[in-house]
Amino acid sequence: MDTVRQGGLGTYDLAGKVAVVAGGSGAIGGATARRLAAAGATVVVGCRKEDDRIRKLVADLPGHGHWAAPLPVDDTEAIDHAASLVGQRHGAVHVLVNAAGTTRRIDHDDLDALDDDLFDEILRVNVRGVYSTIRAFRPLLVSGGDSVVVNVSSLSSETGKGSSIAYCASKAALDTMGKSLARVLAPEVRVIGVSPAAVDTGFVPGRSREAVLAQATRSPLRTVVDADDVAVSIMGVITQLRLTTGSVVLVDGGWHL
Repeated sequence: MDTVRQGGLGTYDLAGKVAVVAGGSGAIGGATARRLAAAGATVVVGCRKEDDRIRKLVADLPGHGHWAAPLPVDDTEAIDHAASLVGQRHGAVHVLVNAAGTTRRIDHDDLDALDDDLFDEILRVNVRGVYSTIRAFRPLLVSGGDSVVVNVSSLSSETGKGSSIAYCASKAALDTMGKSLARVLAPEVRVIGVSPAAVDTGFVPGRSREAVLAQATRSPLRTVVDADDVAVSIMGVITQLRLTTGSVVLVDGGWHL
């Protein structure tokens, strides 16, 4: 008979844990790295390339032992190398946050503007990149024994509205893939998605701050979501939702209602 673990898990204590943030150079990734470090985790900031901005982010994180690792999620060989480096240094990973992503603002009725190359690029980064990252870090997450993967998704996965049709499709695929992986990686690893609505960052080229504010005005909570709001929600998923896996948590001010 399979072993059944005892409940009463309580809050997930991040002190002494190792957390990897893919897409740590972005607004949500950077905010999440700061929150994880403040909670006591040793943070590996995954980035496309280490530059002065990344070095400053790492240096400013509270605590000690943090470092940056090249982790371009569209390069499987580089992802595998990053996982190897983390394994050599730490031996296990307890938290993996997949915050890397890409998009471009294209009107949904302009099918010609969303050409094959751009469609493939968005899927390669937003879906395959997350899969490749989880696959590479799986042995380290299993070694952690009680680990969690958080995929940063989007409300666009449910509404089909967003910066482009390809972006919406990629986030819907990410959510479904998360369900599959949650089943595969249990019981050692939880897999949970966090889906914000429009976030007040410069993530979407061509989207103005006024457009973000307008969307917030039309949501029930009438609140502009910023990167740290998403980071706080990610922390809640990690530390509080101990018996949740394969689910997606909305962080949208009630926009879906």
